[in-house]
Amino acid sequence: MSPSENTAAPVIDRHRLIYRWDLDKTYLRTEFDTFRDLVSRAFERAKDKHTVPGASALLREIRSTEPHGLYILSGSPEQMRRVLEAKLRLDGIRWDGFTLKPSLRNLLHGHFGFLRDQVGFKLGALLGAREALPATFDEILFGDDAEADAYVYSLYADVCSGLVGIDVLRRVLAQTATTPEDLERLLLLAGRLTRRDHCQRIFIHLDRISSVDRFAVYGPRVCPFYNYFQASTVLLEMGAIDARAVLRVAADLVIDQAFSPEALLASFLELSRRGQIGAIAQRELVAALTAAQATEFATATPALVAFGADLARTTLPEPTAPVALPPIDYPTLLKRERARAKAAKKRAIQRI
Repeated sequence: MSPSENTAAPVIDRHRLIYRWDLDKTYLRTEFDTFRDLVSRAFERAKDKHTVPGASALLREIRSTEPHGLYILSGSPEQMRRVLEAKLRLDGIRWDGFTLKPSLRNLLHGHFGFLRDQVGFKLGALLGAREALPATFDEILFGDDAEADAYVYSLYADVCSGLVGIDVLRRVLAQTATTPEDLERLLLLAGRLTRRDHCQRIFIHLDRISSVDRFAVYGPRVCPFYNYFQASTVLLEMGAIDARAVLRVAADLVIDQAFSPEALLASFLELSRRGQIGAIAQRELVAALTAAQATEFATATPALVAFGADLARTTLPEPTAPVALPPIDYPTLLKRERARAKAAKKRAIQRI
């Protein structure tokens, strides 16, 4: 049954959810494509850093659901911890764990490849964090298309579920800057995990405006999105947040980014065509807006009410029928992902 046909309320235990968020280009509007970008970033103060529109609003709504944990995992160097934590506090964000890349330590040990390798670092951090969790806890992960977050998160999920075995994992890690000692440690760690498909969804912010078709290889578990209203509606469809939480994220975009009712509807329908949302999100949003008070969403209320009226009159498009996908060839796909990320970076530099 497609999401547009499914009208049953989803069952999800919000208190047994783990959220993992990347920072650069997922939460923060960070530029690191040129040397000048890197130098500028190193000297930025917390108040000068810019949040991706809607990201802080959604994170605050997620925190209000009282999940088991909200963890930050970033490839930014450990030396930036103070300013990054200060920025999150300025945005009213509370977190349960904050992992940054130990770049200086690895540089001093001569592990120069580690500085550019995100796959080995993030996969190791994810597997290490998973070992301490109860097997029944589920995860929702947020990343972006600037590097290889969709790849790393999908590989992590398939290792945990048992779809990817130790031999394949070894072949992947052999292509990264993981040291021989760390490689063996990660293989032992992966082998100890209780096998369960716990990854509910992988959200990828399209900072590079990548084509959503590029992510089809990963299946519907990976949800590329253009704005945080879209991400919040998928969480609503899943039952992870409520309709009014989605509307507060939408209000943030209406007020700060001048989102129109037409833009909100187009964002909703784009996800519906991809099968990520359907009748549940439509029904819940229309009901919440029908009952909304005149000033409930401040100056965004008229635009949101107009969006709700348009949504109520809309017949959702039939999503594309799901296609059975072959198992992911992760060792081969890693080469393609690196080529994609390199091409995207080149396009970004050319736009400067």
